Amino acid sequence: MARFNTRAAKAQPTSRVTSTGRLLRTYEGGRGRERDARSELFLLAVSNFVSQQTFYETGADRDDRYQRLVRELAVTDPEWTAGLLGWLRGEGRLRTAAVVGAAEYVKARLEAGATDGPSNREVVACVLQRPDEPGELLAYWTARYGRNVPKPVKRGIADAVRRLYSGKSLLKYDTASKGYRFGDILNLVHAAPDPDKPWQGELFQYALDRRHNPDTAVPPTSNHLLTAHRELMALPVEERRAVVTSEGGAGRLAAAGMTWEALAGWLQGPMDKEAWEAVIPSMGPMALVRNLRNFDEAGVSDEVAAGVAARISGPAEVARSRQFPFRYLAAYQHAPSLRWAYPLEQALGHSLANVPALSGRTLVLVDRSGSMFYSRLSDRSELNRADAAAIFGTALALRAADADLVEFGTTSKAVGFHRGESVLRVLERFGDLGGTDTTGAVRRHYREHDRVLIITDEQYAYSPHGEPTEQVPAHVPVYTWNLAGYRAGHGPAGKGNRHTFGGLSDAAFRMVPLLEAARDADWPWAA
Repeated sequence: MARFNTRAAKAQPTSRVTSTGRLLRTYEGGRGRERDARSELFLLAVSNFVSQQTFYETGADRDDRYQRLVRELAVTDPEWTAGLLGWLRGEGRLRTAAVVGAAEYVKARLEAGATDGPSNREVVACVLQRPDEPGELLAYWTARYGRNVPKPVKRGIADAVRRLYSGKSLLKYDTASKGYRFGDILNLVHAAPDPDKPWQGELFQYALDRRHNPDTAVPPTSNHLLTAHRELMALPVEERRAVVTSEGGAGRLAAAGMTWEALAGWLQGPMDKEAWEAVIPSMGPMALVRNLRNFDEAGVSDEVAAGVAARISGPAEVARSRQFPFRYLAAYQHAPSLRWAYPLEQALGHSLANVPALSGRTLVLVDRSGSMFYSRLSDRSELNRADAAAIFGTALALRAADADLVEFGTTSKAVGFHRGESVLRVLERFGDLGGTDTTGAVRRHYREHDRVLIITDEQYAYSPHGEPTEQVPAHVPVYTWNLAGYRAGHGPAGKGNRHTFGGLSDAAFRMVPLLEAARDADWPWAA
């Protein structure tokens, strides 16, 4: 009789976040599982905004753990580590973690004399994707390791500078508030202009003049943006308001690269209705989202507001802005006017494009314990991990064929919803439930579902019944989505229908249907 080679035989898929088998304790005293170094670094990196305090770890402790893991793996597994850093800055949408990681990658490899794998120069250049980031990396390096900047760092920055510096970026990012101005960076890394950009030589010279001879610096006549900006800046203050209110004012501001941040200072007056309406056409989608409250307070017209609503809710604009879904929840909570509610709901939906429509019966458990509420996601966000968990859990439930949505903490309870309902409306039904009895929540609500998804920081309290994932039969897949990146997990991961993902975007959910189709889930940058 055949024991294995039957029609029902099916390969058991594996995922890359893997437990070592060593037992630890969670911060709440539950039985935890140690992850291997790559898994620990991945989960920490995708949930770490750098220097951010969490409930169980100080910002300094998290940063130290992140730096230690990057330095270890830069030497022992450079190919994987370089892939992680490039993905973090790209699809992962995490700037600071990528920049810090690149600096630590180079430092560790130089100290170890390592030469295999991706070059230090390539890794530095790869993570610098915005014109202000070369200065960010230099500032980090000199603050941590002194002013002796090694050649691979200089050369990687020079490569990025040739790719990123333009007249527009000069106006936006080369400001007096920066410790490293564009001219400082050009001097330090000896960046030569890109031979395929004949205009760049004059631009670099102007950046140097702005830094060292600001009173006499004159932009190149070939650069219409910079010359138009200079003309605006030369206007007497009493004549500037007339530019804003004129028929072609919006076009003139755009042609001069005038940002909304700079406009108030240039006017030396308030950002009133006319000022906002003149600069709104040249604002990016996320700048619009962050200023919805200001538009209402200034009283921008319904016609202009309709244009703003169309832009922030367009699927192409949402995809291009590459923002985390919780940015739209923050805007919804802080914009006072109902005229933004539907556009923000649409934008949130577009930002969750990777959340799959799962067949069968799905149990979605959302961690609403105190530790999830404790710290903001970043310095620029008022939201926390509890909010992020609720967004993704609700999106999963709304798209699934048949889902039970549950919030849990010390206690647990079902969150009601109906198909087609607004994500933002469902979010209003979540609460703050205190401690973290994940095991109890699974035991109470699991009823022969086809899969279980738990969105959590994994720091559950001790339970006499054991680990949360042990409460589900071994043949039923359990997917843990980790939003905090602490060291100990709440169960095994990597095989046996137990899988762990991480991060603050929806990309991880693409792995669920792959795993259920018996396909291994690779690291995101290798998938």
